[in-house]
Amino acid sequence: MTQEISQTPTTQIEKLDRHGYLFGHGISHSMSPLLHQTIYNKLGLNWAQIPLDSTDMDLFLKLRQDPKFYGASVTMPHKVAILNHLDSLTPEGEAVGAVNTLFIREDPATGKRLYMGTNTDVVGIREAFYQNVSDPDATFHNRPAVVVGGGGAARSAVYALRTWMKASKIYLVNRDRAEVKAVIDECAARGYGDALVDVATVSQAQSLEPVGAIIACVPNFTPKTEEEKEARRVLEHFLKQEHKGAILEMCYHPSPWTEIADISQQAGWKLILGTEALIWQGLEQDRYWLGREVSELPVDAVQQAIAQELSASKL
Repeated sequence: MTQEISQTPTTQIEKLDRHGYLFGHGISHSMSPLLHQTIYNKLGLNWAQIPLDSTDMDLFLKLRQDPKFYGASVTMPHKVAILNHLDSLTPEGEAVGAVNTLFIREDPATGKRLYMGTNTDVVGIREAFYQNVSDPDATFHNRPAVVVGGGGAARSAVYALRTWMKASKIYLVNRDRAEVKAVIDECAARGYGDALVDVATVSQAQSLEPVGAIIACVPNFTPKTEEEKEARRVLEHFLKQEHKGAILEMCYHPSPWTEIADISQQAGWKLILGTEALIWQGLEQDRYWLGREVSELPVDAVQQAIAQELSASKL
């Protein structure tokens, strides 16, 4: 079990005015601390987000009691487990059933510190489209959409499409039928599962309406099994349709230039890299932590910092 507060020694934590954590396991490549540090530096704040690479929930629960703790980014494997240790959830956190952001509020009656949870991944997905597509009405509004994958990101994608992006239907494309059923059942139980369609074969896809938005929520890989190959062929069918929409490729590590990104560009679709979703979900996190609107945050500086990090990773 790792219990590593990496990169920032305790003495440095003590010199900070406020500190938060990136709490998860396998987080060494995360751009989250860089993103938030860019914001704090630009605003002249002596704040930092500290990587906490750990599977130890008790450790985190002790650390968050520090009076200077402002909140945390919560990533795998803690996004669901953290729910048992929160006082309240925002509508997004409640609906998705997973939290990627812990923030603090105060009970007005007692003055007690309240640990709150939200899910900004859904906002990141939404804003990745609206910040990069000049005409949503012509591109994806009131059209079916596609979600590729069957994990937590796929659920967030369904929520964003259903709640904000005016998707008329959502086609689910995945190699595993049981995973698709789990997504449909969970989204239905949480109130946004209507008009979800499991698209298992190309022949089925050929009978469906053209789509306007695609969100790919799978790692970068070359399909090997027959199920994987069929799922890729289904995606390619939608990409080859006459109407060219916008696709968000959520995978950006180790590189955003994935197989799906490549075939989408070749098919003439508007490609949105997963770092866009990262940027906008991170800005939304700081909206909760800092109490400032996203329009008051240094968006350009964040975009430049992430772009520079991506360029460096290509070298």
